[in-house]
Amino acid sequence: MFSSRLPSRLESNALSQALALLRTSGVVPADLTVTNPTRVGLSYPADILSSLSSAGGLVYDPAPFGLTVAREAVAHTLSSGTVQVDSGRVVLTASTSEAYGLIFKLLCDPGDAVLVPQPSYPLLELLTGLDAVVSSGYLLENHGVWSIDRESVSAACGERTRAVLVVSPNNPTGSMLRRADREWLVAFALERRLAIISDEVFSDFPVAPGPDAVSLLGESRVLTFTLGGLSKSAGLPQLKLGWVVVSGPETVVGEALGRLEMICDTYLSVATPVQVALPQLLAAGAEVREAIRARLRENYRALTLAASAHPAVRVIPPEGGWSVVVQVPETLGEEALVSQLLHEAHVVVHPGYFFDFDRGTHIVMSLLPEPGLFASSVSKVLALAAGQ
Repeated sequence: MFSSRLPSRLESNALSQALALLRTSGVVPADLTVTNPTRVGLSYPADILSSLSSAGGLVYDPAPFGLTVAREAVAHTLSSGTVQVDSGRVVLTASTSEAYGLIFKLLCDPGDAVLVPQPSYPLLELLTGLDAVVSSGYLLENHGVWSIDRESVSAACGERTRAVLVVSPNNPTGSMLRRADREWLVAFALERRLAIISDEVFSDFPVAPGPDAVSLLGESRVLTFTLGGLSKSAGLPQLKLGWVVVSGPETVVGEALGRLEMICDTYLSVATPVQVALPQLLAAGAEVREAIRARLRENYRALTLAASAHPAVRVIPPEGGWSVVVQVPETLGEEALVSQLLHEAHVVVHPGYFFDFDRGTHIVMSLLPEPGLFASSVSKVLALAAGQ
């Protein structure tokens, strides 16, 4: 009766069930997986939502790619000394997830494939599946810094591959695209007639980027879609507005925009009030971004300080983003360790396998929680993980 695009079984996993049971018993564990910026005690400007009450929001003027004023605001915000973004190539969406769906509809027939990095966020596999697209994994390798395993990209690419997806900064590794990998990837995409989809939603949150970390924004040699949105850039996921910047050779960009306009015109999903308010929201978001950056720095310092007391534990330095990966001794295994942390320390972390880590024992934590809670919880996590 139901589509095979959805999982055949919808039961919660063992960890989710254990967490729900613990909460029903009255225990409220410290959640070191939280990535909702509106739930971690951040201070927002009191008037940040005032622009949503503009009378312009009462006028419905359907525009497939979004209102001109909003697209110009995005282009202005993203433009820099090295990249000038054309507002005519900005497409507004209701979220980054929707942006993926629109791009998959543009590029893929059912059964076509998209190359997806591993480790990375498991949402990507669900999003491809919902559009009847195959998710083919390629590897990121860490040899002091993360980089693309080029052989795995070549091995995963087949006749029905239509695009390669890059997440920079990656979630959860925090790794960024290397300059040499960008050059190789562009050449590979041109040779195989692929598009590049670059998810850069965390680009406003550098932690310690390497000197060769680069963006794909404005890439002119191959058809490229660069994604961002208010959810991360202004810490406002509830306003539901994202964007795609389309770049590449003029002819192919024109063809892509023509087809994308038809798709977007079918849905018209972005609400008018948030589009009218977008210039003010992006400006006000600067204060929120700085508050989030300060939070990330403070929690990362607390983590590295706590880890210094446990030589068997290795914090894998993130270049950017909101998460951090910690490699721990392989004594218990990830699932047993995460379960023990939940039941004995009352702390929630992610196991590495959730993000397709294929070697070693890893746990993944968010750097967003309230600092006092984060510091005290991390001490418990590292002590238990190190067997102390």
